[in-house]
Amino acid sequence: MSESESALPLCKRLSYAVGHFLNDLCASMWFTYLLVFYHSVLGFQNSYAGVLLLVGQVADGVCTPLIGYESDRTDGCGTYGKRKTWHLVGTVSVLLSFSFIFNQCIGCDLSTPQWASLIYFIPFIVIFQFGWAATQISHLSLIPELVSSEHAKVELTAYRYAFTVVANITVYAVAWILFHFQSGEDPSVADNLGPVDIPVFRNLSLIVLAIGALFSLLFHLGTRETKAEQSDDEDYGSSEGERQPLLSRNSPSTPMQWQHWLREPSFYQVAVLYMCTRLIVNLSQTYISMYLTNTLLLPKKYIATIPLVMYVSGFVSSFIMKPFSKLIGKCMTYFMGLVLIMVFSYWVLLDTQMGNGVYGAAVLLGAGSATILVMSLAMTADLIADQTQSGAFVYGAMSFTDKVANGLGVIIIQGLHPCHTQACCPACVWYYHYVMVIVTGGVAVVAALCLCSILIWPIKIVRRLAVMNGLMSSDGEDSENSSDSGVIN
Repeated sequence: MSESESALPLCKRLSYAVGHFLNDLCASMWFTYLLVFYHSVLGFQNSYAGVLLLVGQVADGVCTPLIGYESDRTDGCGTYGKRKTWHLVGTVSVLLSFSFIFNQCIGCDLSTPQWASLIYFIPFIVIFQFGWAATQISHLSLIPELVSSEHAKVELTAYRYAFTVVANITVYAVAWILFHFQSGEDPSVADNLGPVDIPVFRNLSLIVLAIGALFSLLFHLGTRETKAEQSDDEDYGSSEGERQPLLSRNSPSTPMQWQHWLREPSFYQVAVLYMCTRLIVNLSQTYISMYLTNTLLLPKKYIATIPLVMYVSGFVSSFIMKPFSKLIGKCMTYFMGLVLIMVFSYWVLLDTQMGNGVYGAAVLLGAGSATILVMSLAMTADLIADQTQSGAFVYGAMSFTDKVANGLGVIIIQGLHPCHTQACCPACVWYYHYVMVIVTGGVAVVAALCLCSILIWPIKIVRRLAVMNGLMSSDGEDSENSSDSGVIN
Protein backbone atom coordinates (compact mmCIF):
# COMPACT_ATOMS: atom_id res chain seq x y z
CA MET A 1 0.00 0.00 0.00
CA SER A 2 1.45 3.38 -0.98
CA GLU A 3 1.77 6.27 1.44
CA SER A 4 -0.99 8.23 -0.29
CA GLU A 5 -3.34 5.28 -0.12
CA SER A 6 -2.70 4.64 3.58
CA ALA A 7 -3.08 8.28 4.63
CA LEU A 8 -6.23 9.38 6.40
CA PRO A 9 -8.74 11.54 4.51
CA LEU A 10 -8.42 15.25 5.25
CA CYS A 11 -11.66 15.41 7.23
CA LYS A 12 -10.50 12.59 9.52
CA ARG A 13 -7.11 14.20 9.99
CA LEU A 14 -8.81 17.43 11.00
CA SER A 15 -11.28 15.70 13.31
CA TYR A 16 -8.39 13.93 15.02
CA ALA A 17 -6.31 17.11 15.28
CA VAL A 18 -9.04 19.05 17.14
CA GLY A 19 -9.30 16.35 19.81
CA HIS A 20 -6.61 18.01 21.90
CA PHE A 21 -7.94 21.54 21.41
CA LEU A 22 -9.54 21.82 24.88
CA ASN A 23 -6.32 20.58 26.49
CA ASP A 24 -4.29 23.06 24.46
CA LEU A 25 -6.52 25.97 25.42
CA CYS A 26 -6.28 25.09 29.10
CA ALA A 27 -2.53 24.40 28.92
CA SER A 28 -1.98 27.79 27.33
CA MET A 29 -3.68 29.49 30.27
CA TRP A 30 -2.02 27.17 32.78
CA PHE A 31 1.57 27.78 31.70
CA THR A 32 1.28 31.41 30.60
CA TYR A 33 -1.00 32.87 33.24
CA LEU A 34 -1.00 30.67 36.37
CA LEU A 35 1.97 32.32 38.09
CA VAL A 36 0.88 35.76 36.92
CA PHE A 37 -2.69 35.21 38.17
CA TYR A 38 -1.79 33.86 41.62
CA HIS A 39 1.16 36.18 42.26
CA SER A 40 0.22 39.47 40.58
CA VAL A 41 -3.60 39.25 40.65
CA LEU A 42 -4.48 37.28 43.81
CA GLY A 43 -1.35 38.43 45.63
CA PHE A 44 0.07 35.02 46.58
CA GLN A 45 3.70 34.78 47.62
CA ASN A 46 6.08 33.51 44.94
CA SER A 47 6.63 30.27 46.85
CA TYR A 48 2.86 29.62 47.20
CA ALA A 49 2.27 30.26 43.50
CA GLY A 50 5.12 27.88 42.72
CA VAL A 51 3.66 25.22 45.04
CA LEU A 52 0.35 25.31 43.18
CA LEU A 53 2.06 24.83 39.83
CA LEU A 54 4.26 22.09 41.30
CA VAL A 55 1.21 20.26 42.71
CA GLY A 56 -0.37 20.36 39.27
CA GLN A 57 2.74 19.11 37.51
CA VAL A 58 3.33 16.30 40.02
CA ALA A 59 -0.33 15.25 39.84
CA ASP A 60 -0.11 15.22 36.06
CA GLY A 61 3.21 13.36 36.15
CA VAL A 62 1.86 10.67 38.47
CA CYS A 63 -1.45 10.28 36.64
CA THR A 64 0.09 10.13 33.18
CA PRO A 65 1.92 6.75 33.30
CA LEU A 66 -0.88 5.19 35.38
CA ILE A 67 -3.47 6.31 32.86
CA GLY A 68 -1.21 5.11 30.05
CA TYR A 69 -0.96 1.68 31.65
CA GLU A 70 -4.71 1.44 32.25
CA SER A 71 -5.47 2.75 28.77
CA ASP A 72 -3.36 -0.04 27.25
CA ARG A 73 -4.92 -2.85 29.29
CA THR A 74 -8.62 -1.85 29.34
CA ASP A 75 -11.02 -2.37 26.45
CA GLY A 76 -12.99 0.84 26.77
CA CYS A 77 -16.71 1.33 27.02
CA GLY A 78 -18.38 -1.19 24.74
CA THR A 79 -17.46 -0.60 21.11
CA TYR A 80 -16.48 3.01 21.70
CA GLY A 81 -12.76 2.26 21.83
CA LYS A 82 -10.38 2.35 24.77
CA ARG A 83 -8.57 5.53 23.68
CA LYS A 84 -11.76 7.52 23.04
CA THR A 85 -13.27 6.31 26.33
CA TRP A 86 -10.35 7.70 28.30
CA HIS A 87 -10.46 10.85 26.20
CA LEU A 88 -14.11 11.37 27.18
CA VAL A 89 -13.36 10.81 30.88
CA GLY A 90 -10.55 13.35 30.72
CA THR A 91 -12.64 15.92 28.87
CA VAL A 92 -15.41 15.79 31.47
CA SER A 93 -12.90 16.16 34.31
CA VAL A 94 -11.32 19.23 32.69
CA LEU A 95 -14.71 20.86 32.06
CA LEU A 96 -15.79 20.39 35.68
CA SER A 97 -12.63 21.74 37.34
CA PHE A 98 -10.78 24.30 35.24
CA SER A 99 -13.00 27.35 35.80
CA PHE A 100 -12.40 27.16 39.57
CA ILE A 101 -8.64 27.49 39.12
CA PHE A 102 -8.73 30.95 37.50
CA ASN A 103 -11.13 32.58 39.92
CA GLN A 104 -11.05 33.78 43.49
CA CYS A 105 -11.95 31.04 45.93
CA ILE A 106 -15.61 31.05 46.98
CA GLY A 107 -16.10 32.97 50.22
CA CYS A 108 -12.54 34.37 50.24
CA ASP A 109 -11.57 38.00 50.67
CA LEU A 110 -8.38 39.97 51.25
CA SER A 111 -8.27 38.83 54.90
CA THR A 112 -8.35 35.11 54.04
CA PRO A 113 -5.04 33.40 54.91
CA GLN A 114 -3.11 32.32 51.84
CA TRP A 115 -2.65 28.79 53.17
CA ALA A 116 -6.45 28.40 53.32
CA SER A 117 -6.79 29.52 49.70
CA LEU A 118 -3.99 27.11 48.81
CA ILE A 119 -5.95 24.18 50.26
CA TYR A 120 -9.06 25.30 48.37
CA PHE A 121 -7.38 25.34 44.97
CA ILE A 122 -5.40 22.08 45.24
CA PRO A 123 -8.34 19.61 44.71
CA PHE A 124 -9.48 21.44 41.58
CA ILE A 125 -5.92 21.46 40.24
CA VAL A 126 -5.54 17.71 40.85
CA ILE A 127 -8.85 16.89 39.11
CA PHE A 128 -7.91 19.14 36.20
CA GLN A 129 -4.50 17.54 35.81
CA PHE A 130 -5.99 14.03 35.93
CA GLY A 131 -8.41 14.97 33.16
CA TRP A 132 -5.70 16.71 31.16
CA ALA A 133 -3.43 13.66 31.37
CA ALA A 134 -6.22 11.26 30.38
CA THR A 135 -7.05 13.37 27.33
CA GLN A 136 -3.43 13.87 26.30
CA ILE A 137 -2.34 10.23 26.54
CA SER A 138 -5.41 8.82 24.83
CA HIS A 139 -5.11 11.36 22.02
CA LEU A 140 -1.38 10.74 21.43
CA SER A 141 -1.91 6.97 21.55
CA LEU A 142 -4.28 7.19 18.62
CA ILE A 143 -1.53 8.35 16.22
CA PRO A 144 0.16 4.96 15.66
CA GLU A 145 -3.28 3.32 15.57
CA LEU A 146 -4.71 5.63 12.91
CA VAL A 147 -1.68 5.71 10.58
CA SER A 148 1.33 3.46 10.10
CA SER A 149 3.78 5.13 7.69
CA GLU A 150 6.53 7.31 9.11
CA HIS A 151 5.66 10.49 7.23
CA ALA A 152 1.94 10.06 7.89
CA LYS A 153 2.75 10.10 11.62
CA VAL A 154 4.78 13.28 11.20
CA GLU A 155 1.94 14.83 9.21
CA LEU A 156 -0.69 13.88 11.78
CA THR A 157 1.52 15.22 14.57
CA ALA A 158 1.99 18.46 12.61
CA TYR A 159 -1.78 18.79 12.16
CA ARG A 160 -2.17 18.24 15.88
CA TYR A 161 0.41 20.88 16.68
CA ALA A 162 -1.10 23.30 14.18
CA PHE A 163 -4.30 23.22 16.22
CA THR A 164 -2.22 23.56 19.39
CA VAL A 165 -0.92 26.80 17.95
CA VAL A 166 -4.44 27.86 16.96
CA ALA A 167 -5.55 27.18 20.54
CA ASN A 168 -2.77 29.35 21.95
CA ILE A 169 -3.54 32.09 19.45
CA THR A 170 -7.19 31.92 20.50
CA VAL A 171 -6.34 32.28 24.18
CA TYR A 172 -4.03 35.24 23.66
CA ALA A 173 -6.39 36.95 21.21
CA VAL A 174 -9.31 36.62 23.63
CA ALA A 175 -7.11 37.83 26.49
CA TRP A 176 -6.09 40.90 24.49
CA ILE A 177 -9.75 41.63 23.69
CA LEU A 178 -10.74 41.31 27.35
CA PHE A 179 -7.92 43.61 28.48
CA HIS A 180 -8.86 46.07 25.71
CA PHE A 181 -12.50 46.16 26.76
CA GLN A 182 -11.47 46.52 30.40
CA SER A 183 -9.42 49.64 29.66
CA GLY A 184 -12.18 50.98 27.40
CA GLU A 185 -14.85 50.65 30.09
CA ASP A 186 -12.65 52.13 32.82
CA PRO A 187 -9.72 54.26 31.57
CA SER A 188 -8.49 54.62 35.15
CA VAL A 189 -7.50 50.96 35.29
CA ALA A 190 -3.72 50.72 35.65
CA ASP A 191 -1.42 48.97 33.21
CA ASN A 192 -0.18 46.80 36.08
CA LEU A 193 -1.91 43.57 37.05
CA GLY A 194 -3.94 43.44 40.26
CA PRO A 195 -7.17 42.20 41.91
CA VAL A 196 -9.20 44.28 39.43
CA ASP A 197 -8.17 41.74 36.76
CA ILE A 198 -9.88 38.75 38.44
CA PRO A 199 -13.00 39.04 36.19
CA VAL A 200 -10.77 39.09 33.10
CA PHE A 201 -9.16 35.75 33.92
CA ARG A 202 -12.47 34.23 35.08
CA ASN A 203 -14.18 35.17 31.82
CA LEU A 204 -11.20 33.96 29.83
CA SER A 205 -11.40 30.52 31.48
CA LEU A 206 -15.14 30.23 30.78
CA ILE A 207 -14.68 31.17 27.11
CA VAL A 208 -11.87 28.64 26.84
CA LEU A 209 -14.08 25.86 28.22
CA ALA A 210 -16.96 26.69 25.88
CA ILE A 211 -14.76 26.66 22.76
CA GLY A 212 -12.88 23.54 23.86
CA ALA A 213 -16.07 21.59 24.57
CA LEU A 214 -17.29 22.26 21.03
CA PHE A 215 -14.08 20.97 19.44
CA SER A 216 -14.02 17.90 21.70
CA LEU A 217 -17.51 17.07 20.44
CA LEU A 218 -16.26 17.33 16.84
CA PHE A 219 -13.41 14.95 17.66
CA HIS A 220 -15.68 12.30 19.16
CA LEU A 221 -18.12 12.53 16.26
CA GLY A 222 -15.51 12.47 13.48
CA THR A 223 -12.79 10.11 14.72
CA ARG A 224 -13.17 6.35 14.57
CA GLU A 225 -10.71 4.32 16.59
CA THR A 226 -9.28 1.61 14.34
CA LYS A 227 -6.01 -0.24 13.96
CA ALA A 228 -3.81 1.29 11.25
CA GLU A 229 -2.80 -0.92 8.36
CA GLN A 230 0.90 -1.44 7.64
CA SER A 231 2.34 0.29 4.60
CA ASP A 232 4.69 -1.40 2.14
CA ASP A 233 7.83 0.18 3.52
CA GLU A 234 7.07 -1.30 6.93
CA ASP A 235 6.13 -4.81 5.73
CA TYR A 236 8.55 -7.67 5.48
CA GLY A 237 7.80 -10.89 3.57
CA SER A 238 9.23 -14.30 4.17
CA SER A 239 9.44 -14.98 0.41
CA GLU A 240 9.53 -12.99 -2.80
CA GLY A 241 5.82 -13.42 -3.56
CA GLU A 242 4.59 -13.01 -0.01
CA ARG A 243 4.39 -9.82 2.08
CA GLN A 244 3.12 -9.71 5.64
CA PRO A 245 4.12 -7.68 8.68
CA LEU A 246 7.01 -9.43 10.36
CA LEU A 247 6.11 -8.53 13.92
CA SER A 248 2.44 -9.22 13.32
CA ARG A 249 3.34 -12.83 12.67
CA ASN A 250 4.85 -13.01 16.11
CA SER A 251 2.73 -10.40 17.92
CA PRO A 252 0.36 -12.81 19.73
CA SER A 253 3.30 -14.28 21.68
CA THR A 254 5.82 -11.40 21.73
CA PRO A 255 4.07 -8.03 22.15
CA MET A 256 6.12 -5.44 24.04
CA GLN A 257 4.68 -4.72 27.48
CA TRP A 258 5.54 -1.79 29.73
CA GLN A 259 8.36 -3.63 31.52
CA HIS A 260 10.03 -4.39 28.18
CA TRP A 261 10.32 -0.70 27.36
CA LEU A 262 12.24 -0.07 30.58
CA ARG A 263 15.03 -2.31 29.27
CA GLU A 264 15.38 -0.41 26.00
CA PRO A 265 18.23 2.19 25.88
CA SER A 266 16.47 4.06 23.08
CA PHE A 267 13.47 4.54 25.34
CA TYR A 268 15.62 6.69 27.64
CA GLN A 269 17.21 8.56 24.75
CA VAL A 270 13.82 9.70 23.47
CA ALA A 271 12.57 10.38 27.03
CA VAL A 272 15.44 12.77 27.80
CA LEU A 273 15.04 14.55 24.48
CA TYR A 274 11.29 14.91 25.03
CA MET A 275 11.86 16.17 28.58
CA CYS A 276 14.30 18.84 27.38
CA THR A 277 11.87 19.87 24.65
CA ARG A 278 9.04 20.33 27.11
CA LEU A 279 11.27 22.22 29.53
CA ILE A 280 12.13 24.73 26.82
CA VAL A 281 8.56 25.10 25.58
CA ASN A 282 6.73 25.12 28.91
CA LEU A 283 9.14 27.11 31.07
CA SER A 284 9.62 29.79 28.41
CA GLN A 285 5.82 30.00 28.14
CA THR A 286 5.50 30.17 31.92
CA TYR A 287 8.01 32.96 32.45
CA ILE A 288 7.55 35.03 29.31
CA SER A 289 4.83 37.07 31.04
CA MET A 290 7.06 37.76 34.05
CA TYR A 291 9.92 38.68 31.72
CA LEU A 292 7.75 41.13 29.81
CA THR A 293 6.21 42.86 32.84
CA ASN A 294 9.11 42.79 35.33
CA THR A 295 12.24 42.87 33.16
CA LEU A 296 11.17 44.82 30.09
CA LEU A 297 8.58 46.79 32.14
CA LEU A 298 5.94 46.57 29.39
CA PRO A 299 2.19 47.18 29.95
CA LYS A 300 0.03 44.16 30.80
CA LYS A 301 -1.47 43.96 27.29
CA TYR A 302 1.91 42.61 26.13
CA ILE A 303 1.33 39.35 28.03
CA ALA A 304 -1.29 38.70 25.33
CA THR A 305 0.34 40.20 22.22
CA ILE A 306 3.86 38.75 22.55
CA PRO A 307 2.71 35.14 23.16
CA LEU A 308 0.31 35.68 20.25
CA VAL A 309 3.25 36.54 17.96
CA MET A 310 5.11 33.47 19.22
CA TYR A 311 2.33 31.10 18.30
CA VAL A 312 1.55 32.70 14.97
CA SER A 313 5.16 32.04 13.98
CA GLY A 314 4.81 28.51 15.33
CA PHE A 315 1.65 28.02 13.30
CA VAL A 316 3.42 29.06 10.10
CA SER A 317 6.43 26.84 10.78
CA SER A 318 4.20 23.79 11.41
CA PHE A 319 3.25 23.70 7.72
CA ILE A 320 6.84 23.36 6.48
CA MET A 321 7.95 20.64 8.90
CA LYS A 322 6.82 17.66 6.83
CA PRO A 323 8.79 18.58 3.65
CA PHE A 324 11.82 19.49 5.77
CA SER A 325 11.69 16.23 7.71
CA LYS A 326 11.45 14.32 4.43
CA LEU A 327 14.40 16.22 2.97
CA ILE A 328 16.87 16.26 5.87
CA GLY A 329 15.32 13.88 8.42
CA LYS A 330 13.69 14.45 11.78
CA CYS A 331 16.93 14.78 13.74
CA MET A 332 18.29 17.59 11.57
CA THR A 333 14.90 19.31 11.54
CA TYR A 334 14.94 19.17 15.34
CA PHE A 335 18.45 20.66 15.29
CA MET A 336 17.23 23.56 13.14
CA GLY A 337 14.62 24.30 15.81
CA LEU A 338 17.32 24.23 18.50
CA VAL A 339 19.37 26.76 16.53
CA LEU A 340 16.42 29.18 16.54
CA ILE A 341 16.02 28.69 20.31
CA MET A 342 19.72 29.39 20.91
CA VAL A 343 19.64 32.53 18.77
CA PHE A 344 16.68 33.75 20.85
CA SER A 345 18.58 33.04 24.08
CA TYR A 346 21.67 34.88 22.86
CA TRP A 347 19.53 37.85 21.82
CA VAL A 348 17.90 38.04 25.26
CA LEU A 349 21.28 37.76 26.96
CA LEU A 350 22.83 40.66 25.05
CA ASP A 351 19.85 42.99 24.55
CA THR A 352 18.54 44.13 27.94
CA GLN A 353 16.32 46.84 26.43
CA MET A 354 14.70 45.23 23.41
CA GLY A 355 11.99 47.71 22.58
CA ASN A 356 10.18 46.61 19.42
CA GLY A 357 12.85 43.97 18.91
CA VAL A 358 10.91 41.79 21.36
CA TYR A 359 8.57 40.90 18.48
CA GLY A 360 11.45 39.51 16.43
CA ALA A 361 12.70 37.51 19.41
CA ALA A 362 9.17 36.15 19.89
CA VAL A 363 9.13 34.93 16.27
CA LEU A 364 12.38 32.99 16.81
CA LEU A 365 11.15 31.42 20.05
CA GLY A 366 7.78 30.51 18.58
CA ALA A 367 9.14 28.89 15.42
CA GLY A 368 11.88 27.04 17.29
CA SER A 369 9.52 25.73 19.98
CA ALA A 370 7.04 24.48 17.39
CA THR A 371 9.75 22.67 15.45
CA ILE A 372 11.35 20.82 18.34
CA LEU A 373 7.99 19.87 19.86
CA VAL A 374 6.59 18.35 16.67
CA MET A 375 9.81 16.49 15.91
CA SER A 376 10.11 15.08 19.44
CA LEU A 377 6.53 13.78 19.26
CA ALA A 378 7.25 12.27 15.84
CA MET A 379 10.33 10.50 17.22
CA THR A 380 8.21 9.09 20.05
CA ALA A 381 5.66 7.77 17.55
CA ASP A 382 8.50 6.16 15.58
CA LEU A 383 9.82 4.58 18.76
CA ILE A 384 6.45 2.93 19.35
CA ALA A 385 6.04 1.88 15.70
CA ASP A 386 3.63 -1.07 15.53
CA GLN A 387 3.69 -1.74 19.30
CA THR A 388 0.46 0.20 19.77
CA GLN A 389 -0.78 -2.11 22.51
CA SER A 390 1.69 -0.43 24.89
CA GLY A 391 1.82 2.96 23.15
CA ALA A 392 -0.08 4.80 25.89
CA PHE A 393 2.50 3.70 28.48
CA VAL A 394 5.33 5.09 26.35
CA TYR A 395 3.59 8.43 25.94
CA GLY A 396 2.73 8.39 29.62
CA ALA A 397 6.34 7.77 30.62
CA MET A 398 7.55 10.56 28.33
CA SER A 399 4.99 12.92 29.78
CA PHE A 400 5.91 11.88 33.34
CA THR A 401 9.51 13.02 32.84
CA ASP A 402 8.42 16.36 31.41
CA LYS A 403 5.76 17.09 34.06
CA VAL A 404 8.02 16.32 37.02
CA ALA A 405 10.95 18.21 35.46
CA ASN A 406 8.77 21.24 34.77
CA GLY A 407 7.33 21.20 38.28
CA LEU A 408 10.77 20.96 39.89
CA GLY A 409 12.09 23.65 37.57
CA VAL A 410 9.33 26.05 38.56
CA ILE A 411 9.65 25.41 42.30
CA ILE A 412 13.43 25.94 42.10
CA ILE A 413 13.02 29.19 40.15
CA GLN A 414 10.32 30.43 42.54
CA GLY A 415 12.35 29.39 45.58
CA LEU A 416 15.39 31.34 44.38
CA HIS A 417 13.28 34.43 43.63
CA PRO A 418 14.74 37.52 45.34
CA CYS A 419 11.28 38.82 46.33
CA HIS A 420 8.85 37.04 48.66
CA THR A 421 5.99 39.51 48.49
CA GLN A 422 3.59 40.68 45.77
CA ALA A 423 5.60 43.84 45.08
CA CYS A 424 8.75 43.25 43.06
CA CYS A 425 12.12 44.85 43.77
CA PRO A 426 14.77 45.96 41.25
CA ALA A 427 16.40 42.52 41.55
CA CYS A 428 13.41 41.06 39.69
CA VAL A 429 14.52 42.85 36.54
CA TRP A 430 17.74 40.85 36.27
CA TYR A 431 16.26 37.68 37.77
CA TYR A 432 13.70 37.06 35.03
CA HIS A 433 16.25 38.16 32.43
CA TYR A 434 18.56 35.28 33.34
CA VAL A 435 15.66 32.87 33.87
CA MET A 436 14.66 33.30 30.22
CA VAL A 437 18.26 32.79 29.09
CA ILE A 438 18.76 29.61 31.12
CA VAL A 439 15.42 27.91 30.39
CA THR A 440 15.93 28.39 26.65
CA GLY A 441 19.64 28.42 25.86
CA GLY A 442 20.81 26.31 28.80
CA VAL A 443 18.29 23.52 28.27
CA ALA A 444 18.81 23.70 24.49
CA VAL A 445 22.47 22.76 25.03
CA VAL A 446 21.40 19.64 26.96
CA ALA A 447 18.90 18.79 24.22
CA ALA A 448 21.64 19.16 21.59
CA LEU A 449 23.86 16.70 23.49
CA CYS A 450 21.00 14.20 23.66
CA LEU A 451 20.37 14.66 19.95
CA CYS A 452 24.06 13.92 19.29
CA SER A 453 23.68 10.62 21.16
CA ILE A 454 20.80 9.68 18.87
CA LEU A 455 22.86 10.55 15.79
CA ILE A 456 25.78 8.46 17.07
CA TRP A 457 23.67 5.57 18.39
CA PRO A 458 20.51 5.47 16.25
CA ILE A 459 17.30 4.44 17.92
CA LYS A 460 16.99 0.66 17.87
CA ILE A 461 14.53 -1.47 19.79
CA VAL A 462 16.56 -4.45 21.04
CA ARG A 463 13.58 -6.70 21.72
CA ARG A 464 12.07 -5.95 18.31
CA LEU A 465 15.40 -6.71 16.61
CA ALA A 466 15.70 -9.98 18.53
CA VAL A 467 12.26 -11.06 17.34
CA MET A 468 13.08 -10.07 13.77
CA ASN A 469 16.44 -11.86 13.84
CA GLY A 470 14.83 -14.99 15.22
CA LEU A 471 12.12 -15.04 12.56
CA MET A 472 14.53 -14.25 9.77
CA SER A 473 16.87 -17.00 10.87
CA SER A 474 14.02 -19.49 10.98
CA ASP A 475 13.17 -18.56 7.39
CA GLY A 476 16.77 -18.92 6.25
CA GLU A 477 17.40 -15.18 5.95
CA ASP A 478 20.56 -13.33 6.85
CA SER A 479 20.03 -12.10 10.44
CA GLU A 480 22.60 -9.36 9.96
CA ASN A 481 20.53 -7.81 7.17
CA SER A 482 17.35 -8.08 9.20
CA SER A 483 18.82 -6.02 12.03
CA ASP A 484 19.21 -3.02 9.74
CA SER A 485 15.45 -2.84 9.19
CA GLY A 486 14.88 -2.25 12.89
CA VAL A 487 16.68 1.08 12.93
CA ILE A 488 14.50 4.15 13.33
CA ASN A 489 15.95 7.01 11.32
